[in-house]
Amino acid sequence: MHLEQIIKEEVEKAIHACLGLEDQEVTLQPTRREFEGYYTFVTFPLSKTLKKAPAEIAGLLGEYLSANSPYISSYNVVQGFLNLSPRDGVWIDVLKNAWSDAEFGGRRSGDRRPGGRKVLIEFSSPNTNKPLHLGHLRNNFLGDSVSRILSANGDEVVKACLVNDRGIHICKSMLAYKELGKGETPESSGLKGDHFAGKYYVEFDKVYKQQIADLTAAGQTPEEAAKNAPWIVEAQKMLVDWENGDPATVALWKQMNQWVYQGFDETYRQIGISFDKTYYESDTYLLGKDLVEEGLSKGVFYKKEDGSVWIDLTDEGLDQKLVLRANGTSVYITQDIGTTELKYREYGAGQMIWVVGNEQDYHFEVLFAILKRLGRSYADGCYHLSYGMVDLPSGKMKSREGTVVDADELIAQMEHTAETRTKELGKIEDFEDDEAKRLYRMLALGALKYFLLKVDPKKRMLFNPEESIDFQGNTGPFVQYTHARIRSVVRKAAQNGVEGKLPDADYELKPAERDVIHLLSQYPDRVADAARAYSPSLISIYAYDLAKTYNQFYAGLSIFSDPDPRAVSLRVALSECVARTIAHAFALLGIEVPERM
Repeated sequence: MHLEQIIKEEVEKAIHACLGLEDQEVTLQPTRREFEGYYTFVTFPLSKTLKKAPAEIAGLLGEYLSANSPYISSYNVVQGFLNLSPRDGVWIDVLKNAWSDAEFGGRRSGDRRPGGRKVLIEFSSPNTNKPLHLGHLRNNFLGDSVSRILSANGDEVVKACLVNDRGIHICKSMLAYKELGKGETPESSGLKGDHFAGKYYVEFDKVYKQQIADLTAAGQTPEEAAKNAPWIVEAQKMLVDWENGDPATVALWKQMNQWVYQGFDETYRQIGISFDKTYYESDTYLLGKDLVEEGLSKGVFYKKEDGSVWIDLTDEGLDQKLVLRANGTSVYITQDIGTTELKYREYGAGQMIWVVGNEQDYHFEVLFAILKRLGRSYADGCYHLSYGMVDLPSGKMKSREGTVVDADELIAQMEHTAETRTKELGKIEDFEDDEAKRLYRMLALGALKYFLLKVDPKKRMLFNPEESIDFQGNTGPFVQYTHARIRSVVRKAAQNGVEGKLPDADYELKPAERDVIHLLSQYPDRVADAARAYSPSLISIYAYDLAKTYNQFYAGLSIFSDPDPRAVSLRVALSECVARTIAHAFALLGIEVPERM
């Protein structure tokens, strides 16, 4: 039962029956909390046509609906706002649908989109010169959650990762290791492979800055010094050697990348992220070069005197863009052209999504414009899911200076905080050590994922670890704790021989019960809305609202001591529906929920 649609149809019938108007499009709003009702119809637009006051129109419609509709029990009018309340029997029917659907929301929302799209969503996109950090976590959690939401909404989703395993930034860490490493390995240093490579990326930046300072002191301008510093010249030469297949350079590249991949895999396992396909820029940049040659032959690109290849997009409000350097090496856009072509050839997805920070907005405008100029049929299905950066109370993170918040260290810190907070509550004395550790990990990742996903993706955000793991307020642990509380209710019901079941339609619901059922009825639409907007924050908001509303219900009504056995059974059934919906919503965010805590 899609209750909002039913109420819309009832209002349409009333408009026709008592006002004589046909084909009126009806839009409902949630009734404001200070007024009685659940669905609000605004009558102001009808006032001009009917030459009646909005409140008079609302009163006529309300009287008709309460007298004639099997779905409406009462109404109230506030100026031109008609607030409607469904009958209790309707609410119970809504709950029956939720009760009978083991995956309430996900399957039903998918059913409304038969034969969904094929979508390829690319996220993570790490560089092999540094470990994953806090910014990568927002990217990974966002990409993973959007993939889950689209799947729940009926799409066939392919999760892809593009590893940035080549380019000047990779050569910087390679050169620093070559010059300073002295045979050191991750094993001998006691570092994960990705941390090991990241250490040398930071070392390169230190030496490079000192060389710039020395050349500037010798009389060069800062711009000249940055260009002529020995290590940047050597790194650029190393990139050319790599593209020319120099054995020693390629061997060093393979070794360092292998160390990094081992580190990445460990982190991905920790945070519950997986991919259906991994692409490597080292495998796709040559295809990008081929497409540049194709574009040259078609007049899409042009070549300058120095041999570099460009495209002029000024007529589209963009700029002239380099697509191939004078020395023949590719740039990011070259690689992305090749990777996009390869992804479409392999999967034929009608929609391709890139989850990349908003500092790359211009890059993707250029990429999509180039694909259209090249006549690619898939260009219109390309979408950049742009998200804001993550800041810390101390300011912006900088990889080159080693001031990023490392993902592994952050997770360990969050687990420690989760353990401390949980022990303070004193509720897990009977937990075995392994069970307690699983709970700490679940709470830590739940806090981290929820905090990074509850903010609209487009917004820049400030990450506060202490705030994220609070057991009160709009946090992951608060919703997780609510789920554990409900599972405790269900276990107690089983121990007392109480079966959760729904009453007949003549049962009179309490307002707190109606409020919970009303929220449950909205879940399929929230999943569909989140899919349309590519926004897990809508699921986060819903899960928090549901947990908060259930806690108000739990505090205001006794579940087991009510003298009416129908009320007890209903409240147990209602609790089970809420737990199931919270678990489903949190699964869409990639978050586990505990059975007890």
